[in-house]
Amino acid sequence: MPEQLTELKQTPLRALHQNLGAKMVPFAGYSMPVQYPMGVMAEHLHTRAECGLFDVSHMGQVILTPTDGIAALEAGLEALMPVAVSGLAEGRQRYGMFTNAEGGILDDLMFANRGDHLFVVVNAACKAADIAHMQAHLSDVALVEPVTDRALLALQGPQAEKVLASLVPDIRGMRFMDVLSVDTVFGALWISRSGYTGEDGFEISIPAATAPDFARLLLDLPEVAPIGLGARDSLRLEAGLCLYGHDIDTTTSPVQAGLGWAIQKSRRAGGAREGGFPGAERILDELANGTANQRVGLQPQTRAPMREGTQIWDAPEGGQLVGHVTSGGFGPSLGAPIAMGYAERGCAATGTELWGEVRGKRLPVTVCDLPFRPSTYKR
Repeated sequence: MPEQLTELKQTPLRALHQNLGAKMVPFAGYSMPVQYPMGVMAEHLHTRAECGLFDVSHMGQVILTPTDGIAALEAGLEALMPVAVSGLAEGRQRYGMFTNAEGGILDDLMFANRGDHLFVVVNAACKAADIAHMQAHLSDVALVEPVTDRALLALQGPQAEKVLASLVPDIRGMRFMDVLSVDTVFGALWISRSGYTGEDGFEISIPAATAPDFARLLLDLPEVAPIGLGARDSLRLEAGLCLYGHDIDTTTSPVQAGLGWAIQKSRRAGGAREGGFPGAERILDELANGTANQRVGLQPQTRAPMREGTQIWDAPEGGQLVGHVTSGGFGPSLGAPIAMGYAERGCAATGTELWGEVRGKRLPVTVCDLPFRPSTYKR
């Protein structure tokens, strides 16, 4: 094995990935499966048609236990992001993002109200910084505990409910963004009805010691196939979902990124808890007045994919540079190349014809709505 892979962190499912013939690659400091013998295209289509099992144990799991009541903790976490935390019902999860003083995004995340504490899931590449950020700012209101003894699995696709219910019947009544804790022979499972594919599905936090056996049981079912990072990326791209460090980063605001839907009325101008988060001046101004550029869907008009970094121009020759691609590739469900990126506001309307420069040649591309494929969450 190459030395660089031996130095990487391993997930609890490492041996299972090897037994399944996975191709392992470095990702966010971990050795992760990028694909299995089925191949990226087949894995993608299998998830859309049946059900895919993803190892996402590299992501950060964190428990926030209040030191003086859940309300103080909610207010403290709300001071770090433009998203409403107070008022989130027990048993529910919400999407959020940490922002910096300039209104850029430090990371996007999920947080859930589990009654006497909050459970937070953050991106792998940002988890050390996120945990330090929470410890620095929430120490007066909460104990910030990184979870180091659990794996995290994602079961995604139209057969996900049927498959998981065969092992955990209690999940049948869950709807999108519900969370549930269930005691099983595998230990306590912390389950959310959510995911990163645009499909109905679940994310399951499970004790590390029992995760391999649980995963094998799922994979023994005919509907389930193991899915790697390659298909995870094409699935989330079709769903129009951002990848941190590519489509969003410390310089892009939630409004530029098209994430304004995640900012509740209570945190906006005139709301009961207006502002009070890092970068509020910029973000509230952009909500009211718009941004200079914004994230858009891009549909190349040739078969050539437009990858991350592709420059976007307003003319086939000469003209002005008006944007760039942040994520791009082939959309297996659509049978065509797709991309996301940023375009100047005057060029960001759906249907606008632009040109992407691929290997020195400008090729036509059309601004389109996101997502590329409608999501199938169980509302």
